[in-house]
Amino acid sequence: MSQAATLLVIDDEPQIRKFLRISLVSQGYKVIEAATGGEGLAQAALAKPDLVVLDLGLPDMDGQQVLRELREWSTVPVMVLSVRASEVQKVDALDGGANDYVTKPFGIQEFLARIRALLRQAPQAEAGQATASFGPLLVDFAFRKVTLEGVEVALTRKEYALLAQLAGHPGRVITQQQLLKDIWGPTHVDDTHYLRIVVAHVRQKLGDDPTTPRFIITEPGVGYRLVAPSTLE
Repeated sequence: MSQAATLLVIDDEPQIRKFLRISLVSQGYKVIEAATGGEGLAQAALAKPDLVVLDLGLPDMDGQQVLRELREWSTVPVMVLSVRASEVQKVDALDGGANDYVTKPFGIQEFLARIRALLRQAPQAEAGQATASFGPLLVDFAFRKVTLEGVEVALTRKEYALLAQLAGHPGRVITQQQLLKDIWGPTHVDDTHYLRIVVAHVRQKLGDDPTTPRFIITEPGVGYRLVAPSTLE
C-alpha cells in the first residue's frame, strides 16, 4: 500500500479530527472526515477509503453499530479509536469486524505504526462499492436504499442487511450460517427459521416468486445467492 492511501476518520470531536488530519497528512495520506456515523457510512461507500479510523462514541449512532453496518458490504480495514478501554468493548469491536483497537489517549507514533501495519496486511482489500445493480433492482449502500424499477422498496433493518449482504457478493452463495452470524450474531447460527422468514419477506417486497426466482436463488441446504447482473441483461 503506498502512502497515497486514503483514510476516513469518523469522530465527532473536531480537535481529534484536526490532530489526526495533521498527523496523517504529514505522512502522505489523504484524509476524509466525518462527524457522525451516518456521514461516515456514506463516505465509506462513496469515497472508497483504504482504511477507516472509527470512534465508538458518536452522536447519532453507536460506533459498534457503524461497524456492523459497514461490515454488511465492505472489507475495508477498520481501526477503532475510543476512550472505551474495557475488555468487553474491545472484544465486541474485534468480533464485530474491527481489525485493531487503540484507546484514547494514545501515542501518535504507535498509532501511525498500527495504521501502516493494517495497510500492509490488506494490500488487496476491496473497498466497498457505492451501489450494486441487478437489472431493475438497485442497492445503494451509501444511503441504505433499495429501488426496484426506480421505486424505493421499504425494507426493515434485517431485510436490508440480508439483501445488502447478498448484493455485496453477486452470484456467490452465502451460507445460512454466515448470514445468521453476520445479521443476528454468533449465538443465532442455528436459528434458520429467522432467515427463512426474512428471505420470504424480501422476496414478497421484490415480487420475486420463489418457484421461479428472478433475484434471490435458494441453494437447498446451503444458503442463498443473488443472481449475477449478467444473467438479468
